[in-house]
Amino acid sequence: MVTIYQLMDLAIERGASDLHVSVGKAPVLRTSQGLAAIEGMETLRPEDTEKLVREVCPEKNFEELTREGTTDFGYAHEDKARFRVSAFKQKHRFGLVMRLIPHKLLSFEEIGLPSSIQDLLSRPRGLVLVTGPTGSGKTTTLATMIDWINTNLDRHIVTIEDPIEYYHHHKKSMITQREVGEDVPSFAEAMRRVLRQDPDVILLGEMRDLETTGAAITAAETGHLVFGTLHTTGSARTVDRIIDQYPTNQQEQIRSQLAVSVQAVISQLLLPRADGSGRVAAFEIMLMNGAIENHIRKGETFKIPSVIQTNKRMGMMLLDEHLIQLVQEKKIKPKVAIDAAQDQKTVEERILSLG
Repeated sequence: MVTIYQLMDLAIERGASDLHVSVGKAPVLRTSQGLAAIEGMETLRPEDTEKLVREVCPEKNFEELTREGTTDFGYAHEDKARFRVSAFKQKHRFGLVMRLIPHKLLSFEEIGLPSSIQDLLSRPRGLVLVTGPTGSGKTTTLATMIDWINTNLDRHIVTIEDPIEYYHHHKKSMITQREVGEDVPSFAEAMRRVLRQDPDVILLGEMRDLETTGAAITAAETGHLVFGTLHTTGSARTVDRIIDQYPTNQQEQIRSQLAVSVQAVISQLLLPRADGSGRVAAFEIMLMNGAIENHIRKGETFKIPSVIQTNKRMGMMLLDEHLIQLVQEKKIKPKVAIDAAQDQKTVEERILSLG
């Protein structure tokens, strides 16, 4: 019977992003080619998946799994890699998904982020939102930004994560990493306490609820650079999502606060490369200026894309424009770009016109 450690080794060796363990199927890896069962492995029985879960699950997490039906935690596989683990029950049996966290911190160039983003990292205050669906590389982008600050600036950086994925070491900055469930009970509690810890930079792993979102905006207003994530695509939708969290009678006030505090929204997707060699990131980048500030205050977020379109020189970029650019550079296939586009019809017409 295979061990979880052998499966982790295979996931690393084959460049997989995820490992799936489920009763009734051999272990499955997700690579840039999609999901596929590992050849030569036997179909897993209920006792097999329970054994694999027990091998990787700390005792307190196994107790939570038994009690709540699911548990999440970070796991370091020797010095080879870290995994984000979700263990769960389904049909009264155990299952497991392990997300491989890249071992190496990437540079801006390797991710494909434009240099205009680096300018944000030296700012003394404001809210920078990194958004996109699950698995779109938000954590990697944030880790790259935090590492750049850590390397180049003298700051106290506090990260609040669930779980901690990338481990950072003190460089020019001091870095404090707090794990929800281990070091602090919740994101909201961590945000309540963080301003007493003399931070310059705060990374908030998830803006899950109104209390956490409100604390992040307040911290950004009061002289801290705050990074947060949301599961949205596109700058306008991201701003709308934050405002919609609030009761109607508070929305005007929050629009005014966001107009002042937001410095940038970076939306991203990870898409399969045309040559099948991995994945490439597509970005939408909104940098705050007077026009966008005005649109947010007035509740006219639908006008934000046209401002991004006309301010490319500032370093702004629409997602659909970047998708077309990636097709032109032969990095992604036309169908991939069209499926990922905000305005699919227009993107399809533009790509067809390329010939």
